[in-house]
Amino acid sequence: MHVIGTAGHVDHGKSSLVRALTGIDPDRLKEEKARQMTIDLGFAWLDLPGFADPVGIIDVPGHRDFIENMLAGVGGIDALLLVIAADEGIMPQTREHLAIIDLLQIRTGIVVLTKTDLVQDQEWLQLVELEITELLSQTALAHAPIMSVSARTGEGIESLRERIGLMLQGLPPPPDLNRPRLWVDRVFTIAGFGTVVTGTLLDGVLRVGQEVSIQPKGIKARVRGLQSHHQEREIIQPGSRAAVNLAGIDRESIQRGQLLTLPGQSSSSYFAFGRFRHLMEASRPLRYNAEVKLFVGTAETVARVRLLEGESLAPGAETWIRLDLRDALPLSRGDRFILRYPSPGETIGGGEIIDPAAGFRFRRSQPDLIPRLEALADADPVKLVTQIAVEPLTVRQISEKTQLPLDTVSEALQIASGRGMITQLDTRFWVEKQTFQSLLERLTRSLTEFHQNEPLRPGMRPEKLRAALKLEPAPCEALLETALQQGLIKRALSGIVLLPNFAVRWSKTQKANIDKLMRAFEAAPYTPPSVKEASEMVGPDVLTSLVELGELRQVSPEVLFTPVVFERLVLAIRDALEATGHTSVALLRDQFSTTRKYALGLLEYLNAQGITKRDGDNHILASGDWAKILP
Repeated sequence: MHVIGTAGHVDHGKSSLVRALTGIDPDRLKEEKARQMTIDLGFAWLDLPGFADPVGIIDVPGHRDFIENMLAGVGGIDALLLVIAADEGIMPQTREHLAIIDLLQIRTGIVVLTKTDLVQDQEWLQLVELEITELLSQTALAHAPIMSVSARTGEGIESLRERIGLMLQGLPPPPDLNRPRLWVDRVFTIAGFGTVVTGTLLDGVLRVGQEVSIQPKGIKARVRGLQSHHQEREIIQPGSRAAVNLAGIDRESIQRGQLLTLPGQSSSSYFAFGRFRHLMEASRPLRYNAEVKLFVGTAETVARVRLLEGESLAPGAETWIRLDLRDALPLSRGDRFILRYPSPGETIGGGEIIDPAAGFRFRRSQPDLIPRLEALADADPVKLVTQIAVEPLTVRQISEKTQLPLDTVSEALQIASGRGMITQLDTRFWVEKQTFQSLLERLTRSLTEFHQNEPLRPGMRPEKLRAALKLEPAPCEALLETALQQGLIKRALSGIVLLPNFAVRWSKTQKANIDKLMRAFEAAPYTPPSVKEASEMVGPDVLTSLVELGELRQVSPEVLFTPVVFERLVLAIRDALEATGHTSVALLRDQFSTTRKYALGLLEYLNAQGITKRDGDNHILASGDWAKILP
């Protein structure tokens, strides 16, 4: 479904128009009724013939003192009713509201000329309409129709209602990207039900029973109930007004400006790149590092503007910017934003978020920065998925960052791969080709330096490589698997990573000591030398290498086994568990004529791996995932 918003100067009849259209008074606060002036957002809905669901309406304040409340209301609307009083014509807030609507690129709307019952002079009405047409000519609403109504007498209301229906029928359905996002515009509690938030649902559906996350704090909650226009729903479709009853979260934990979404589907950032248009009416040039207020959805925070081209931007000009935010926000590519000077308050421009997860470090002189942003702003899915994958990402992550549907992303990735623009890592991750080559070079360089500095160590542990490559565990493992398939690295049984042509070269003395140690393990396979004894025989560095090479298996700070004996013991424990459901230190000790130290060390190792667990003096099956430790 779709949501309509109002806009216009104070006392031009926005709330009266909503009441006339819907029968609902959008002014809900006592102060609003006392002052007969809208202060905060008001909400209503309109039933239209041919529409299965009501159309949501958001009524905004028109007074300049409440412009920031107005901004919280128009961020998620699909169409606009620009309200202008016939007896006054265009006023200052008419112009500011229209400028905001134009910056948000809301292209569908109707100009409603209200209070026509107060004007008898037809020439005056014609002049007002000419002035409106001229004002709209250079905006996104250039072709909006003008309709005359009187909320007091009802004249023109029915025609306006019909025109709204025709306008909405011409709009495409709201996109469903399988990523529900709801910018919270109200929070309240209902006795017996708990916390309720409201907002306009974007980009996906919400269902009763779903787990949700409140960003940027990441607080988890569960959807206890859903309503749209006071009707109970099991599912809310994108583009609808929604009231979400949340379980597991208190009223004080949520406020206007936060985002309700699904866990793992949105992350918050303190930095974002965007395309910015400076209003021609701005009072002065925008300077590099200027402090502004940023408005996105229903969110508001202070930001610093880093111009990417030059030290200042003249009114009427456009440029690329980076926004450094005081508070992290869960932004998405394509989000429209508005900037205002904080004091004195002034709307100065707005634009579109292009890269919502810009890093802390950047250089304006970086030659590929603006071309990359231009490519991100391009509508071509193949270029877009390639530019966004400057780090290993899954198909779902790319979909979330680009706001493209999953099937579109999958198709674009296959095309980009065929053109040699992007590389698949293992089966889950995709990364832009140059970034992939850079990661391989860093991987090889890190291993080369390690081998040079640690000649007795067979290779690097995966966690050390992750730190060197600055990758998360899953994408790093995918990169290592891809490099292994290409023959660029080898992996030992212990999981360590080394270059294919590297081998530890022992001295004669070290080799003799190792042979002596291994004979000791063969002589007493179930009561072999302890870690301390083995270290004394070959030296701590050599012992570490033997463990990393997989020549020995360490199961506790004191206990080592050879791989053959380790496997024999583990298989015996597995057989005992399958036969009787349990084993114990005493049983294992007696079966292999070992000692308590060795039996206990091995069983505690299996417990630590989550394969078994302790039950009194016995050890029983837990996960039973023997593949974690057996070859």
